[in-house]
Amino acid sequence: MSHVRVAASGSLYAGGWSHTATAAPGSVIFTAGAAPIDTDGATVAPGDVQAQARQCMANLEVALRDAGAALTDVAKVTVYVAEGLQADLVVAWDAVVEAFGDHKPVGTLLGVTVLAHDDQLVEIEAVAATPPA
Repeated sequence: MSHVRVAASGSLYAGGWSHTATAAPGSVIFTAGAAPIDTDGATVAPGDVQAQARQCMANLEVALRDAGAALTDVAKVTVYVAEGLQADLVVAWDAVVEAFGDHKPVGTLLGVTVLAHDDQLVEIEAVAATPPA
């Protein structure tokens, strides 16, 4: 029997992938990359890095909540931005920092060539830790 439980959020777009993976006894949660898509699977705010980063964070928060965690449980965040300008990476990072508020998880910010969805510019994944049940 596996000690890893993968799950799709019932509150997010059902795209055929898992949104989180939890390692037994439930203290570590790995999220899939949260994309800037709505509950119908449409990309939100094409061309707007900041709005997409905010949507990614909103989706990440929902996925974590459904797995029994919150943004304050995030230990590490990785932000991928498919834009050629370093300034666009900073815009995305600022939206991430805003969403976390006073909580400051370690993070990685990367510029990439392309992401999975049409018009997608940002994707954010996280690792969270919660106390054993």
